[in-house]
Amino acid sequence: MAQRMVLRRFLAPILSRRLPQCRWAPLPPEILAQGGSGRPAAAPSVARTFFTTKISKVTFNVQDGPDFQDRVVNSETPVVVDFHAQWCGPCKILGPRLEKMVAKQEGKVLMAKVDIDDNTDLAIEYEVSAVPTVLAIKNGDVVDKFVGIKDEDQLEAFLKKLIGC
Repeated sequence: MAQRMVLRRFLAPILSRRLPQCRWAPLPPEILAQGGSGRPAAAPSVARTFFTTKISKVTFNVQDGPDFQDRVVNSETPVVVDFHAQWCGPCKILGPRLEKMVAKQEGKVLMAKVDIDDNTDLAIEYEVSAVPTVLAIKNGDVVDKFVGIKDEDQLEAFLKKLIGC
């Protein structure tokens, strides 16, 4: 489901664009005499290439409560849960920073992103009173938590503690 939503997000702008209408005029006789083919050049491609990174393999968006239960609580790998909101400025700073640090752990830890506006019940259940709130969950239990922005050194220490405990 999440992969389908990501593909739609990437492909919608491409599919909604219309190709420019190209009108090709024949080449002038002097160019044809020099060996020009008279055929128009190939139209530029509108297809975009995008690559998946380690970040996308270890980071996922939680869709609802059962998805959270399945992918976070029942996970054998420790999970960092980022409770955030679209309107939250500090969340926009912390999110990419945290994703980068989780990717550096090379699969030893996963990252779940929970939008509190879409998943209010999860935010209430885990007593999230401010955003960004980050929980460290191992074997279904919350082992650590912080609220607010942290620098990369603090995030690295947070992740090392989660992996080591």
